Amino acid sequence: HKITKNLRCLICQGQSVYDSDSEFANSLKLVVKKKINEGLSEGQIYDFLTEKYGDWILYDTKFDKNTYFLWFLPLLIFLFGGVIIYKKLIKINS
Repeated sequence: HKITKNLRCLICQGQSVYDSDSEFANSLKLVVKKKINEGLSEGQIYDFLTEKYGDWILYDTKFDKNTYFLWFLPLLIFLFGGVIIYKKLIKINS
C-alpha cells in the first residue's frame, strides 16, 4: 500500500493510485503487485514507473539535479523573508 499511496493517478486529478478506482489505477496496482512478486525493491519499482510515465507520477519526487530548485525554493523564501523582517525590526528600533 505504501508504494501505491506515493503514486499519482494520471487520470484522476490529485488522487493517489491507492485512493483511485480508475481503470489506470487498477492496472497500476496490478503492475506494482507483479513487480513486488518478482522481487523488485520499492526503489526499483519507482524507477521502472518513472521511466515509463515520468517523474510526475511520484508524489515524493527524487532529489536530483532536475529538482534542486523545487527542494530549495521554500528554504530560500523563508530566508529571504527572515532578512526582510530583520531589516524592518532594525529600522524600527533605530
